[in-house]
Amino acid sequence: MRQYCQLQKELAEQEEKYLRLLEQKSELEYRLSSQKEETAYFRQQESDIRSLHQSVRQLKHDMKNHLMVIASYLNSGEYETAKTYTSEILDKLNAMHSYIETGNSLLNHILNEKLELARNCGIAVRAEIENLSFSRMRSIDFSALLTNLLDNSIEASKNEPAGELLLHIFQERGYDAVSIKNKIGRSVLAENPGLHSTKEDQELHGIGISQIKEIVTAYDGIYDFYEKEGYFCSCVFIPQ
Repeated sequence: MRQYCQLQKELAEQEEKYLRLLEQKSELEYRLSSQKEETAYFRQQESDIRSLHQSVRQLKHDMKNHLMVIASYLNSGEYETAKTYTSEILDKLNAMHSYIETGNSLLNHILNEKLELARNCGIAVRAEIENLSFSRMRSIDFSALLTNLLDNSIEASKNEPAGELLLHIFQERGYDAVSIKNKIGRSVLAENPGLHSTKEDQELHGIGISQIKEIVTAYDGIYDFYEKEGYFCSCVFIPQ
């Protein structure tokens, strides 16, 4: 009987050790997955920067020729042609946007990718971004949170004649915060107060809303969705 009890004790100890090792294995696998994801973000960021630098170098190379053409039009009295040519150059300059650098590589990647998408969709973008780390959040959660917030606003703005997106990332009273506003022609909350996602919901605000709420709640944060002065507003606050 004593030997049986000893074997039971040893078996329990082995099971406990096995569970600890299994937990450690899961944690290591998660870290490896996160590291691979961050490495992919770094590589994409490097590619984006190289592409931007190449565009700038090409523009500088062409600028001398552009100025010579404009001078030629002016010298020959073709002022309207010179004005048109100048406007075309300005349009090209305005189409180029500066690469956003926040000090947070993951934040850089998401912002540059999504804001470029918004601009390509004809959505006017204004951004005010503080250098925040969101250090309490796991990379995969932070990526899902910010991506869903931006995707919702971009998709909704596509349906507006004059789409506009206002992004503010800031620090307030011990919270890292994200505020995204997009212009709306009619009330979204009046038509869909629960922001439910359905196939018939063309506003698309419901997509990702539940995931946003789950992530923010998991970090003891605060979320708020409201409308003000013709904008749909999405705000999240994550404790530092």
